[in-house]
Amino acid sequence: MKRQPKSKQLSLAQQEERLAYLLLLPTFMVIILIAIYPLGKVFYSSFTNQRFASGQSVEYVALDNYKRLLGMTIQELPPIIDEETGRPKLDPQTHQPEYARPIQILPRQPVRYRELAQFSWLGKRYVIGASDRDFILAIKNTLIFTIVSVLQETLLGLMIALVMNSKFELRGAMRAVMLIPWAIPTVVSARMWQWMLTPTRVGIINVLFQKLGVGNGQIPFLRTDAWALPAIIAVDVWKTTPFMALLLLAGLQLIPGDIYEAAEVDGAGWLRRLWSITMPLLKPTLAVALVFRTLDALRVFDVFQVLLAQTRYSMATYNYYQLIGNRDMGLSSAIGVIIFLFIFVFAVTYIRFLGVENDG
Repeated sequence: MKRQPKSKQLSLAQQEERLAYLLLLPTFMVIILIAIYPLGKVFYSSFTNQRFASGQSVEYVALDNYKRLLGMTIQELPPIIDEETGRPKLDPQTHQPEYARPIQILPRQPVRYRELAQFSWLGKRYVIGASDRDFILAIKNTLIFTIVSVLQETLLGLMIALVMNSKFELRGAMRAVMLIPWAIPTVVSARMWQWMLTPTRVGIINVLFQKLGVGNGQIPFLRTDAWALPAIIAVDVWKTTPFMALLLLAGLQLIPGDIYEAAEVDGAGWLRRLWSITMPLLKPTLAVALVFRTLDALRVFDVFQVLLAQTRYSMATYNYYQLIGNRDMGLSSAIGVIIFLFIFVFAVTYIRFLGVENDG
């Protein structure tokens, strides 16, 4: 059999490559229409002063929307001087110097800043001001919610997946029951938890806390700064842990059983098998689960909106408030871009940290 010339082989390879691109062309077109174009439109709108449902002319405002959302300043707070002694006035209770009100210190023109926090450094008092205090707090709420909830859901989901992957009676029924919290619509589960967190004896959580000696049975979980975010995180962990467990269970099912048998013969204990076999082979599935869950957590909307409404924002609920409440489409587009950048950074970090790009 005669061997084809090298030039003819290259020609066939090029033809196959062209055919592959032609077959993928419809997919590329769909991706451009449903993903890239809307994303590009949002990026463009974030640089304008466009109003939602308004006949106002659209103007290019460059980075003004981002400056308004992320603008911050740090100013030193001067101590209040006692006119009689000429020395800093001391607080009668703490015996510490009293400082001027931040509202008198923070600049107003051309941007008005609101107090975000105060801190002391090298014997001086400083105030942090933000041009959009609510959005900076929304970023803080979202990041705390994301990190804490995803960490808890991953650990609990891994433990449940390891149990579900073992052999025991009624394993199928337990897998089905495990998915009930995740199957309930988020709005329904949020309303259910809102009732359970009621600050009276009607709320079962307050009743349990009182029996355990925590509080007087009237803790306003959703109306106090100390309890609101932990309550939201608990609701989300209850609902989404089964989702993480399901994804991790699917990854555990792909690990060959003979590897564990060989390790057991070599004398490896359960913890050693978990650390040296299960976790390395589970890394790709874990990365996918973390990316999906983090994406959902960073753009969390329904739980915050139902349980906290306008008392405490996530980035997504603040975006909704600016778009629907203020009809500021340019500003809401900028918020959407910022959420996208957070998601991108978290996704790349997970993939690099877990070393998924080196697998396969």
